[in-house]
Amino acid sequence: MDAFFASVELLRYPQLKGLPIVIGGGRRRVDELLLQRHAGRELRHIPVEDFPLLKDYVGRGVITTATYPARQFGVGSAMGMMKAAKLCPQAIVLPVDFDEVKRFSRSFKNIIRDIAPVVEDRGIDEVYIDFTDVPGGQREGGRVLARLIQKAIVDATGLTCSIGVAPNKLIAKMASEFQKPNGISIVWPEDVQTKIWPLAVRKINGIGPKAEVKLHKLHLRTIGDIAQQSRDWLIDNFGQAYGAWMHDAAWGRDDRPVVTESEPVSMSRETTFDRDLHAVRDRAELGAIFTDLCARVAEDLRRKGYVGKTIGIKLRYDDFRIATRDQTLEAYTADAATIRKTAGQCLKRVDLSRRLRLIGVRVGKLAKADAIPAPAPVEPAGPPHVAEFTPDLFHPARDVG
Repeated sequence: MDAFFASVELLRYPQLKGLPIVIGGGRRRVDELLLQRHAGRELRHIPVEDFPLLKDYVGRGVITTATYPARQFGVGSAMGMMKAAKLCPQAIVLPVDFDEVKRFSRSFKNIIRDIAPVVEDRGIDEVYIDFTDVPGGQREGGRVLARLIQKAIVDATGLTCSIGVAPNKLIAKMASEFQKPNGISIVWPEDVQTKIWPLAVRKINGIGPKAEVKLHKLHLRTIGDIAQQSRDWLIDNFGQAYGAWMHDAAWGRDDRPVVTESEPVSMSRETTFDRDLHAVRDRAELGAIFTDLCARVAEDLRRKGYVGKTIGIKLRYDDFRIATRDQTLEAYTADAATIRKTAGQCLKRVDLSRRLRLIGVRVGKLAKADAIPAPAPVEPAGPPHVAEFTPDLFHPARDVG
């Protein structure tokens, strides 16, 4: 989908079309404030000059997405909003309406499945579609079916999307970025050298920033540069699995099928603080946030019918370093108290002397709750006895009798 979060907002505020807009930041109060100022006026009639500007933003938020006019200034997803304000201070800033975004996500995916039912869900704004056996799926190299999907989505939702059609998922992913917004790009196997090789190495989905740095040190900057290296040389420099995969990817080889159903491997919740917090001086505030994250993960598990065995934490320090720890339980759980207790034990294994920007809780090694046999009841051995007590790092010290 094209600038999906921003495009959803433009349906609500069509007067902002063509303007630089960033989506991100704090909780959604923009509509309330605007309506208070313009009581009785429809949202689409609110003057553009009354919307908040990025130059006035103060906080720790990051950008979820930006409209294409904002991207021309170097503003992009995952960028800190204070940094973006220096690049494009005139941009309008709006928070995310997750409920509305999810509603449109379900809608466009259902439209696609009605036309081409073999669909792999890749997140809130992206899918892979297998055209192979769809009637008309091969006409004009897939362009006819791609146009049909685009038209059906825009007619039903008002939103546009860009589609890449290729022999496999790897190339289709890259092709979907060629003609944004609202574009269709067809890549044939014989096009790899002319259309794929000139691209930067990071355009391969799976080559991240660390691999990019190493590739640049080896004087490899384009996908074609990688393709010109031997498989053995890439394996020597990047390891058996990653080096071999990198060679195949550079030559446009990818045999992964479109997977219509998949089970999640983990569920997590995390939050970035408005200000850096310290484990001791801000213990009460951190404790409340931490407990709430555990409760929300537990609710996610129960709502979706899963249980998990591995409980983990994630911390981002004030210098942006990240620390993670996890612990695997003997039994599956979706219990908030158990998750909270185990996550608290993980905290004891990390450095808490530095201030924190972010904290997260994750539950992994998931299984369907209805597939796990209930544990056998255990007869109580006698009255409870406290043999040892270690104070929770995010709770005030308590006496134990």
